[in-house]
Amino acid sequence: MDNLGKTNKQVLDRYLKLEADSGKIQLEYLWIDGTGEGIRSKCRTIDFVPKDVSELPIWNYDGSSTYQAEGSNSDMYLQPVAIFNDPFRLGNNKLVMCEVNKYNKLPADTNYRHTCREVMDRAKHEHPWFGIEQEYTMLSQDGHPFGWPKQGFPGPQGPYYCGVGANKVYGRDIVEAHYRACLYAGVKIAGCNAEVMPAQWEFQVGPCEGIDMGDHLWVARYILHRVSEDFGVVITLDPKPMPGDWNGAGAHTNYSTKSMREEGGLAHIEKAITKLSTKHDIHIKYYDPKEGEDNKRRLTGRHETSSIQDFSAGVANRGASIRIPRQVAEEGQGYLEDRRPASNCDPYRVTEIIVRTTVLDE
Repeated sequence: MDNLGKTNKQVLDRYLKLEADSGKIQLEYLWIDGTGEGIRSKCRTIDFVPKDVSELPIWNYDGSSTYQAEGSNSDMYLQPVAIFNDPFRLGNNKLVMCEVNKYNKLPADTNYRHTCREVMDRAKHEHPWFGIEQEYTMLSQDGHPFGWPKQGFPGPQGPYYCGVGANKVYGRDIVEAHYRACLYAGVKIAGCNAEVMPAQWEFQVGPCEGIDMGDHLWVARYILHRVSEDFGVVITLDPKPMPGDWNGAGAHTNYSTKSMREEGGLAHIEKAITKLSTKHDIHIKYYDPKEGEDNKRRLTGRHETSSIQDFSAGVANRGASIRIPRQVAEEGQGYLEDRRPASNCDPYRVTEIIVRTTVLDE
């Protein structure tokens, strides 16, 4: 069959199989843009296979095109901080997560990794572990939820969560492709499932210690957007993509310290919850890019959420701000789940404020 009978993807695969000039590899530099939600990337060639991220060069880009600088002084610097295998180009090619610095080498306004790293270094004696449950929604390119009727709505929520069948699940091919791509890249993806609203899914990343949580989740998000390109589907992390009687999307954050994971850890979990209760309003400002405005649409006290205005905690209670899993309560040690972070949160900010409050008492 000639090229005219092949899909664009098949044609692309032909070129991706070409072996590069000896020693040449491609690096895809990734960074967070000025919205605090978008992830951008650009590619460059180097002539060696890096063994550590410290070997990679600092690069730059036009910040006036990413909501981060004015055109008259637009250079922003990319500082490589984490390296992953590239599941799209394969071979020795890499994905490179970067911090962004301004022209004066100070952290960009949305470079929250900078302060998160400092906090995690100060709290390393407690070995903070995180696992984040990333919910997201698939959209057709017209902005309509993927698989939904073009006129009207699907049946009410109920059969879709962890569902099976063409009338209950939309977009499983994308989910499977994303999962395998994350495993190839070295992302610590832990699981996935269909969610309560049709066309809504979740994947989990973790356990990750300290700064790794943010690095791995951001790269997993990038891979999700890239995989979805191949299927012609758009991914949204909007916390309430469909108004009305539909579940929103969160980034439930599972968290523990060394003290919580050891015998008698439940007392440390309860102590941490008490500290979190006194800082509820501050945490809400850290849990979505608009300092709570996005989460107002989601944290209503309905659809498995707590109210944004009130702090609550309980065992196995998915309507609480903080949930203690039933098994943790029975075993007397383990972790807590903070159900407040929105799906479009910056995981660097979320993990930083949790550690500040519960370990550093700030």
